[in-house]
Amino acid sequence: MDEPVQQDDDDCPELVPIETDKQIPVTIITGYLGAGKTTLLNFILSEQHNKRIAVILNEFGEGSALEKSLAVSQAGELYEEWLELRNGCLCCSVKDNGLKAIENLMEKKGKFDYILLETTGLADPGAVAAMFWVDAELGSDVYLDGIVTVIDAKYGLQHLMEEKPEGLVNEAARQIALADLAIVNKTDLVEEEALQELRDTVRSINGLVKILETQKSRVDLSEVLDLHSFDSKDSADLAEKLQLMKGSRHHLDKSILTVTFEVAGNLSEDVLNIFVQNLLWEKMFHNKEGLPMTVIRLKGIVSLAGKAHQVMLQGVHELYELNDMPLLWGDDPRINRLVFIGRHLDKDILQEQFTSTVVAQEKGA
Repeated sequence: MDEPVQQDDDDCPELVPIETDKQIPVTIITGYLGAGKTTLLNFILSEQHNKRIAVILNEFGEGSALEKSLAVSQAGELYEEWLELRNGCLCCSVKDNGLKAIENLMEKKGKFDYILLETTGLADPGAVAAMFWVDAELGSDVYLDGIVTVIDAKYGLQHLMEEKPEGLVNEAARQIALADLAIVNKTDLVEEEALQELRDTVRSINGLVKILETQKSRVDLSEVLDLHSFDSKDSADLAEKLQLMKGSRHHLDKSILTVTFEVAGNLSEDVLNIFVQNLLWEKMFHNKEGLPMTVIRLKGIVSLAGKAHQVMLQGVHELYELNDMPLLWGDDPRINRLVFIGRHLDKDILQEQFTSTVVAQEKGA
């Protein structure tokens, strides 16, 4: 974030902003009803972690412990109820999980260290994520840290295999496609063989996702918070992951999968933008069956002509951005590594389109 411009006039100290450089991370928590989202949030709210965390719910399970313990408050129309907890955390339900509700909450209750936002079982977390991602660029108080999906070890595969009417996306698969972290919960209820099949299926949908396995949603908070999935702080981790990734195996003829490829050489930034916009916005690329490729999540490290730094490419649905990373190419070979997670993807066609339209002739760069 740009440093505030200091004025020479000593008579205006109030112009120096306070704490504007410290944005609050938001983690989106998604997953099917019954997977263990509420248990996870209860665990986080009751654990001693020396953080002031706001947990924002937009659905209450029938008779959940949280619902019973929440005190109804006349705190303005954006809030249905909230409860302050002894460990400094706050749990509340908002009628609108948009940015305005959250910023109003911070005005009323002061700054938090962290915000966890639970989305409903059938909501598209990508739409919520896009809202926070865009807003962070507009100088908001919050930034998107990561998307966490909770999966029921016993019924997760069943949800993923569920056939949807033509044109509809399987919500469970989409939640995994968008996730930075997948928490496979209730592992004590299944045999190892079934667990392995679930792991393989999750991996084939999203080859970049980190998988944590838990019982009763008990997790190490350091593995859930501060993921930095949407900024360049995880660039070294991403670079390593991209190098280790192999092409995804197709799983049970499902339509959402991960494809990855690497292409050597430098890219023209303008032509890269055209390629990405044709893919994400115009849906111009089709697979061998003639179905349009739809990208849900896009990550990559690219080499732009004339730039010494490696550049991170990130996309969610139709939003994308290019950010310089701290890493320099130096003497390393300039290789563009890209990962696409989405529906009806065809690696060969994507790679051919990328190579033919994007890779510039190296001119000693």
